Amino acid sequence: MKTHPLIPILIALLVTSFGLLGWRVYYLQHDCQEKYQQQAQRPQHATVIDLPKRGDIFDRRSRVLAASSKVEQLFAEPRAFQNNDQVLECCMRLQDILGVQGPELCRLIQESKNPGFVRLYDGLSADQRQEILKARLPGIGIQSVWRRSYPMGAVTSHLIGFVGSEQKGFGGIEQKYDADLQGVAGSDVLVVDVGRNPIRIDSQESRATQNGLSLVLTIDTVIQDIVRKALQKKIQEYEAEYGLGIVMDPWTGEILAMVSLPDYDPMNIQEYVDRKNDPLKNRVLADPYEPGSIFKPIAAAVGLNTGAIGYNDVIFCENGYFVKYKIGEYMNHVYGNLSIKMILAKSSNIGMAKIGLKLGQKRLYDGLRLFGFGQPTGLDLPGEDAGIFRPTRQWDGWTVTRIPFGHAISVTAIQILRAYCIIANGGSAVQPHIVKAVVDDQGTIRKFMYPAPLTGYVIKPEVARWIREEALVAVVNEGTGDQAKMEGIQTFGKTGTANIALPNRKGYDTANYIASFVGGAPQDKPEVMVLVSIGKPNRALGKGYSGGRVAAPVFKEIMGEILKYRHSQQME
Repeated sequence: MKTHPLIPILIALLVTSFGLLGWRVYYLQHDCQEKYQQQAQRPQHATVIDLPKRGDIFDRRSRVLAASSKVEQLFAEPRAFQNNDQVLECCMRLQDILGVQGPELCRLIQESKNPGFVRLYDGLSADQRQEILKARLPGIGIQSVWRRSYPMGAVTSHLIGFVGSEQKGFGGIEQKYDADLQGVAGSDVLVVDVGRNPIRIDSQESRATQNGLSLVLTIDTVIQDIVRKALQKKIQEYEAEYGLGIVMDPWTGEILAMVSLPDYDPMNIQEYVDRKNDPLKNRVLADPYEPGSIFKPIAAAVGLNTGAIGYNDVIFCENGYFVKYKIGEYMNHVYGNLSIKMILAKSSNIGMAKIGLKLGQKRLYDGLRLFGFGQPTGLDLPGEDAGIFRPTRQWDGWTVTRIPFGHAISVTAIQILRAYCIIANGGSAVQPHIVKAVVDDQGTIRKFMYPAPLTGYVIKPEVARWIREEALVAVVNEGTGDQAKMEGIQTFGKTGTANIALPNRKGYDTANYIASFVGGAPQDKPEVMVLVSIGKPNRALGKGYSGGRVAAPVFKEIMGEILKYRHSQQME
């Protein structure tokens, strides 16, 4: 049988190939042995990231509002499980150790969008940690992480906000000052051997961790709690939909309390995300509304400041209905001639409309812009709305008569209170703010927010004094705000019962109102200014729904408790 001519060639190639391979193996094992041993033993590097501690948040008296602490976190690596049965077996074992629902742990693992990590449980005890390590569960790990806590809970939720799973701030101070609070992660660069065993730290490559800066706020949590409890009580009594309250120092612009109800538990955010009453919204900043009668003193101040009206002027209030401009009075009250003071005390819409006509479009617009309407106040919290204050070119023939009694303009609660602070302090603009100081982790003050000095005037001091000590005192003593009257101290302020504009801007909700009161005490040199609004009190209860009936008593309670508390602090 004749051999195929290619077979000897193939055999020769195979022999040559095996020969070369054998020589290469010999070369690597003998001639290069020392070289590769040295390379294998040469130090390698591994980097360990050290996450910074997020800065704490304190109130003005050093009470803790937000803090971070190290906890042991249980996590899973979903891709490490071979099938659902293995997931279930693991989770039922964890149920026995942790006392949590095993099926819920299964759901977290199976629905995770990250195949490499899903958080299962925070805050393992030492015993739980030992049991889990002893169980050697596949796909399960433990790591130390920073966990944020909020000792005041819902009481300061809208002020403080919360942090997400990546320690990023959302809402409130946590969001506004996120960059300051976060700090900078450090790293330890370790020199390791071939088995990845640490040998030493490479100090030249390592980077020190910089913990986040801490913040001291202007808020006083005692006052915050006073406001919140008073609002909660009134909301429950009147079955109202929401409520809000602010307390501000009229001389410095410091916010002492800010409450928006409903609020939320910052440790359990998911429970509140889809609720219809929108508890995550800070209505003080993000819910502009037509203010109604609480706007009247501001428009009157513009009239007096420009000379459009005089202190002793008397205006005919059309006996209850201004035919030409289709304006009536609240509850169909009938007024004839009223002084400027009594227009405010009795809260006459027609009287204010005529003040608007005397001012004219330009003076009214310019004066209200000086008070800050139509633009954010610049408060150091996120989400502040500018409100709606259209330029005069967009006004119709009736706008100049509507704005003076709080229609045809939308404002936020913080804008209104800032305007009242201007009246309270003698006519100067103040900057609302909520952060008092920035402090590093050694307790050193990095920055102190000194209140801006009161310079210049939005309105003349004599106008501010007259509005405060004459007109707004008359509201309490002789007018719609009688339920804000206190014994032993003269309060001043203004009631408001505001219509709620329909979403399509075609008319008003005739069934619901916003009841408000804004004021302060004492009248000669106010210590604090307070705004209270109760949204949509239930009229069917038959208890009333006006600012004088619903909001003024809340103001009185809050003001009384605040003054008592502040005076007790001064005695210590």
